Amino acid sequence: MTNTTQIFLTIDMEPDCPPYLHTFRGITEGMNSLLVLLQEEGVQATFFVTGQIAKAYPDTIRSLINSGHEIGSHGFDHSDYTRLDRQSAKQDIEKSMDLLRQFGSVYSFRAPYLKFPQSYLGLLEKAGLLIDSSQAKYKPSYLQKPRPTTLLRIPASITSSVLRLPAWIRNPWLGSLKSPVVLFVHPWEFVDLSSANIPLDCRFKTGATALACLREVIHFYKKRNFQFRKIQDVLNEHSDAEQGVATTHSGGKPPCSV
Repeated sequence: MTNTTQIFLTIDMEPDCPPYLHTFRGITEGMNSLLVLLQEEGVQATFFVTGQIAKAYPDTIRSLINSGHEIGSHGFDHSDYTRLDRQSAKQDIEKSMDLLRQFGSVYSFRAPYLKFPQSYLGLLEKAGLLIDSSQAKYKPSYLQKPRPTTLLRIPASITSSVLRLPAWIRNPWLGSLKSPVVLFVHPWEFVDLSSANIPLDCRFKTGATALACLREVIHFYKKRNFQFRKIQDVLNEHSDAEQGVATTHSGGKPPCSV
């Protein structure tokens, strides 16, 4: 990747706070406010979309793409891949990709719950995916010995609920993250779910407060000269870096790991 400090803002489009709710208020109520905020801030993001949502809300997906955002796969119906056998996982990925590619190119994947067996990475490769963002640096599974893969792997830096913490707690935490920073949020966080019967980390400071917190986070990184990117942007950088290997002995720079 380039030497500039980079940040990837990603959005997981899924049912509301799965597996606790089975509604889609995030899509019908939260998305518009989120898209307005991104437009006002001039930030393009990567939206990891379930096939289920792409099928039910095609106009929303078209709107994302027309606004310059990227779409990636978030599986078909937000199943936990660690509970699926290999054939079921393959079918879920393929079903999702068949739907999403009706809207345009899809290069990236993020597993629901940021849980994906390393033994299934080959399924993503066979589906024509190039990037996986299913790892999370804050989860113990990130410490597992990585398996060889052709995929570029771009792990999430921090969990989404941290972004809703008070600034005096949140900002030092954000400031400690190393580039490239990968943040994620969910549209349902921008709907007031404070009275819902769901875990505290899902419901606290949801709605307008969460939206205001996200704007503050964007400003935090802008003031530190971070460059906001889409996940697919790393493909060109990776290609350029590979070409640079050939010129290492004549002054070129080797590629950075993602």
